[in-house]
Amino acid sequence: MRPLLSRSLALGAALYLGGCATTSRTAPAPEAAPPPPPPEAQAPAPSEPPAPTSVPARPLQQPEPARLVVQANPNSPIVSFRLVFRSGSVDDPQGKEGLGALTAQLLAEGGTQSLTSAQLLAVLFPMAAELDASTDKEFTVFSGRVHKDFLPRFLELFTDVLLKPRFDPQEFERLRSLALSDLRNGLRSENDEALGKVALDSLLYQGHPYAHFVGGTEKGLEAITLEDVKAHAARVFTQDRLVIGLAGPVDEQLQRSVVSRLSALPATGAPRVELPAVPTPGGRALVVQKPTLSTAISLGYVTPLRRGDPDFFPVAFALSYLGEHRQLGGVLFNELREKRGLNYGDYAYAEHFIEERGSTYNRTNIARTQQDLTLWIRPVVPVNAMFATRGTLYFLDQLVAQPIPAEKFERSRSFLLGYTRLWEQTDQRRLGYAIDALFLGTPNYLEQYRAALAKMTPESVHAAVRRHVRPKALDFAFVTQDAEALVKQLKDQAPSPITYASPKSPELLEQDKAIGARPLPIRPDAIQVVPADAFMEK
Repeated sequence: MRPLLSRSLALGAALYLGGCATTSRTAPAPEAAPPPPPPEAQAPAPSEPPAPTSVPARPLQQPEPARLVVQANPNSPIVSFRLVFRSGSVDDPQGKEGLGALTAQLLAEGGTQSLTSAQLLAVLFPMAAELDASTDKEFTVFSGRVHKDFLPRFLELFTDVLLKPRFDPQEFERLRSLALSDLRNGLRSENDEALGKVALDSLLYQGHPYAHFVGGTEKGLEAITLEDVKAHAARVFTQDRLVIGLAGPVDEQLQRSVVSRLSALPATGAPRVELPAVPTPGGRALVVQKPTLSTAISLGYVTPLRRGDPDFFPVAFALSYLGEHRQLGGVLFNELREKRGLNYGDYAYAEHFIEERGSTYNRTNIARTQQDLTLWIRPVVPVNAMFATRGTLYFLDQLVAQPIPAEKFERSRSFLLGYTRLWEQTDQRRLGYAIDALFLGTPNYLEQYRAALAKMTPESVHAAVRRHVRPKALDFAFVTQDAEALVKQLKDQAPSPITYASPKSPELLEQDKAIGARPLPIRPDAIQVVPADAFMEK
């Protein structure tokens, strides 16, 4: 499926990692789960600490203008570039939602003053070079890779897309039409999982600059003009918002050349958007109605916890144990998919997660001033939607109620000590982490994570979980066909039993009774329904 926000301009077969990346999955050794005690014998979960009524905007750190970050590797033949601008969809003017993402794509794909878009592709192809752009809430990244033999010509092209853009009207219309198609035919129609996650964002951040889809709204994209794009580029792609990343066989001459060329960007632009506090009432549900055979579910809440805070690593560890992205060892994956066959997978995240294309890892340079803790329930058949949601909360409750068992704790720690090594296996990812560290104040972030893992205990992790993981604070987003029936279930909170096509153990069936009767923390007066074809309309 074509990504909604980022399309590579020219991807050489020799250098393109995404097309040959394989999914890394680590299956735990099978073990017999002890039978759960009957519900009446279970100790009551400890009471949650008071939830904050809002999450303020604690500013990210701001590096000096055009800060240079170098990850030199003389033995590599590949030079990597990463230009990270502190600008994203939060800078979209009201009524022009999607302007930031569209501007970045037009710069990266629309050609330069000396080359049309087609000519630019024709020049890049024989170099097997990459030139790409991606946008999130607060950051836009222009990335590139090329063999050192083609470095002089590629450097000229890579910087010209920013310094000498073509702003071709036909390319503008093509890319705007593609952005509208990504919204109407991609997000709304084809990708229920992505739609659920964007719906959750819109619910968590109502009235906040994070609320709208990074790719834009229908009315916003229709209102954008080519003159808007030109003005926006001059306003936000400026030196005071820029960090320059270089990796590979980088010498002093290349550093000087890159800095010199990019000094032609405007020195300053528009003031950065001041983000408001995010109210966190919890208990809300947004139901997106569309023709679909399954129900996609996303849940989460805005949290003040983020990288650099003392409790971030233990909470990240606990959420990985509950459900590391697209890995087989998580509690949710094993309980909901493997034992009960509910869906493809179920995962949990201590910070906002966007999968990097061609991998299972989180994208770098999507740092956010205000973070969210989320859980994803991959689409399930509608009759099991309530049970799957309750099951997710049941096992989240267990995480809050008691420490992770010692044997499982050690297995998860061993996994993460190795898995975090894979997160930094490319120059682009190492650059991304180094640049994120400037904004989050987390130098040597992954080394810090591994050092923290070595010192954690089940008790220290549980204490951090008790301070920050709050099931009652959750908000919910559902994508489903029969919204009326789902809303009735959410309001009535009647038990939701589950049936199986094959025999299950008495212990699992007894646990199912407790899951099916667990109340969801959703307020009947805080449920709203929106048709998919009207979602992100304006």
